[in-house]
This record gives sequence, structure tokens and C-alpha cells, in this order.
Amino acid sequence: MWVANTVETCDGMKVVSWNVNGIRAAAGKGLIEKMEGLQADVFCFQETKATEEQVAEVLAPLVAKGWKLYASSAERKGYSGTAILTKNAPLEVVMGLPQSEHNTEGRLVAVQMEHAWIVTAYVPNSGNELARLTYRAAWDIDVMEYLKTMDQKKPVIFCGDLNVAHQPIDLARPKSNYNKTAGYTQIEIDGFSAVLASGFVDTYRALHTDTVAYSWWSYRGGAKEANIGWRLDYVLVSERLFSSVTAATIHPEVEGSDHCPVSAQFAF
Repeated sequence: MWVANTVETCDGMKVVSWNVNGIRAAAGKGLIEKMEGLQADVFCFQETKATEEQVAEVLAPLVAKGWKLYASSAERKGYSGTAILTKNAPLEVVMGLPQSEHNTEGRLVAVQMEHAWIVTAYVPNSGNELARLTYRAAWDIDVMEYLKTMDQKKPVIFCGDLNVAHQPIDLARPKSNYNKTAGYTQIEIDGFSAVLASGFVDTYRALHTDTVAYSWWSYRGGAKEANIGWRLDYVLVSERLFSSVTAATIHPEVEGSDHCPVSAQFAF
């Protein structure tokens, strides 16, 4: 359901995005301590697999210190879900997309801060045998239009598990996965490219042109140890905001999920 409500204000910041693959499971692996180590002003979570109340319970130590929490959950229990935790109160909070068909899985939360919108998304996986690829393509188009609309009001920071490896450098085995595996089909690649072409910058790739770095590794077959991974997690920004980006980082040393956090630092 498309919901917006109004609140208050923010300052220059570090944004961390992390697919926690179950926020309650992550809590048992030291989530709060790891968040403190990352020293961010805004945390964006995907795949919380929890209700709003369960997310609030996990993050209660930070909420008790004055952090502001905005979470969205799926109708299906233990599935999907996103959340944003901010040190400062936002001017506005928006849950979901304008199209109601996209809003049953809790996949998008946005907050308007002083200098930019922060939008976090858990983009639908195209699934086994690419069964959900058509839906995924429609989602990509609708999200791009949403971001363009937000960008007309204020620059946008768009982050999350975008479930696509954009270029061959972004996955360990591009040839064997191309057009066969969810996250590396031409349709998904084109959807991501269209967002960039509409006026956004992939902060990590712009600052680390030739660096091989991944943010997701399968739990199977010792993939993390062998560094057989994919870069599925991103921080994109409106082109006019890119001059404010001072760092874009992938944090493979931070464990607790099959994804690691990614971050961007802004000098506002």
C-alpha cells in the first residue's frame, strides 16, 4: 500500500545498505555490534523476513537511543521485507510504490532527508528457471519511473539488494550464468542500465572502475572462502549528487548474512 507521512530533518551522512537475510537471525550473530562498528548515520536493510514489530524488537537498543525506524513487511510471513533506521528524523517517509501490485512484499521504503531522498529496495529475484523474470522486468520499469519522480523533488540515494550483476566484472562466473541464472540475464542488465541512463550513478563502480568485489556469496560449496560471488548490492545516486560522494565501500569482512554491507559516504 502506498503510504506517506510527514516528520522532520537531517544532516551530512554515511549510508549503509545490508541484506541481512533475516534480521532476527542476524541479531543472533551480533548485528547491533556490527552496526556500531560501521558507524553510519542511516542503515537500510533488505530481506528482514520479519514484521514491523519484530524489526523494532531487534533494533530496540538503537531506537531507545533516539534512532528513527521505518519498516515494511510482506503479507507472507518470514519473507522479504525492508527497513530504514536513521539517526536523525526525516522530513517525510514513503512506503511502497504507487502501483499496488508491487506492495504485498514490503520491498521498498523511502525517507526524505535534508539533502536527498534515501530509497531502499529489495528487488524481486527472477527465481528458479526465471519464472518471475517478466514480473521483475515490470518492477524495474516502475521503480525507474518512481526514482525519476522523486528526483524531480530532490536528489536520490537509491540503495539495496538490486538482484542484478550489472557487468561481467560483477560476478565470478559470467559466461556460465549469462541468460541462465536469475540476476544475470540481459533483461535484468538492461533494466539496471536504464536506471543509470535516466540520470543515476553506480557509486562503487564509478570510484572503483576495475576492482573485482562482490557483496553476495552462496552458502554452498565454500563460495565465500573461494570468493566465488556476485555484486548484487548497490548505492546509486542522482548524477548531481555524485560530487558529494567521498567514498563507496563494500564490507566483506562484516559477516552475519550471505550478503555483506555496502556503504557510501557523503560530504554535504
